[in-house]
Amino acid sequence: MAVSEGPLKGVKVLDLSRILAGPTCTQLLGDLGASVIKIENPATGGDDTRQWGPPYVEDAEGNRSDLSAYFMAANRNKKSVAIDITRPDGQAEIKRLAGHADILIENFKPGGLAKYGLDYASLSPDLPGLVYCSISGYGQTGPNASKPGYDLMAQGYGGIMSLTGDPEGAPMKVGVGISDVMCGMYATVGILAALRHRDQTGEGQQIDLALVDSQVAWLINEGVNYLTSGDVPQRRGNGHPNIVPYDVYETADGHVILAVGNDSQFRRLCDFIDLPELADDARFATNPARLEHRDALNAVLRPAVQSYQTQTVIAQLEARKVPVGPVQTMDQVFATDQVAAREMQIDMQADPGAVQLIGNPLKLSRTPVTYRTAPPVFGADTQGVLSAENPFDD
Repeated sequence: MAVSEGPLKGVKVLDLSRILAGPTCTQLLGDLGASVIKIENPATGGDDTRQWGPPYVEDAEGNRSDLSAYFMAANRNKKSVAIDITRPDGQAEIKRLAGHADILIENFKPGGLAKYGLDYASLSPDLPGLVYCSISGYGQTGPNASKPGYDLMAQGYGGIMSLTGDPEGAPMKVGVGISDVMCGMYATVGILAALRHRDQTGEGQQIDLALVDSQVAWLINEGVNYLTSGDVPQRRGNGHPNIVPYDVYETADGHVILAVGNDSQFRRLCDFIDLPELADDARFATNPARLEHRDALNAVLRPAVQSYQTQTVIAQLEARKVPVGPVQTMDQVFATDQVAAREMQIDMQADPGAVQLIGNPLKLSRTPVTYRTAPPVFGADTQGVLSAENPFDD
């Protein structure tokens, strides 16, 4: 039988981060059962993303709350506490909360918390077991350490924009803040590793994590392609650098994705489009040959696929066990029975009213994720947390 509390129940997280990378990490920790206190600046109305709307949640009378959709995407399972860390009393409160915490996560510029006595060097002598995660644009060291970092800048500096977009068009960012999100994922892994070490030795540590480092890390095959060959990768639109055909193809009524991973799949694709001779053509018979003759193959393949309806392509290729799929819009995504079956859309009750959120993809058989509290309105838990003897208690 599954245990409902979550595998991180009892772990206490003090969250001084904002926007997306840090909040992505702390929401994931919260979903896994950790108690998370989110510190927000009363002088600015809290996390920057509270103002990154519309859309916003409205109450029954139509009044706008400070729960923007952007904020809600990364801030469930947290308590919101308003503290001004520039004031001595605010700094004292943060130190008190840190004394109860297992983990502190922040995304100030390197050195930004030192003037308040809240950096790792200041806190660690009294809190040697604290796992302290620092997220910044370029890291705590290096010539760019003092520069600010945002997702778009990380995507540009880290190379992914040079790979994304039409071959004849401008460099293009990914449609969501993927550098932030992936940095949050790396932060989660690093924190859990440091927590494991702390539990074995009693020794905490600082995790130094940069948006740009994370971005460079997930260049994956294209990055290693360059390091191996010395050839600078070029934008290929939706095409794959090492597999052909692996692309988006126009149909008679839309678009379809073909992801042909081996030669036998390619032969079955050729059978469907009634061009079996392509599979025996020396230019196309193997993946390396298809890669070399990408343009020549697509000159034949694109008009052939375009003669069919989308659902015909999908049904016929699925029957032939050729990887194929649709290109869905958001309304189509969240209307699918697959999303429903996997509980990737969830409903929660926030202070202003009901909200719909994206579910957590982790499916743990013994200790499943839990959705305990909806994203909080600004400062909702300030009094309760600051007056509590054990501030992380639920």
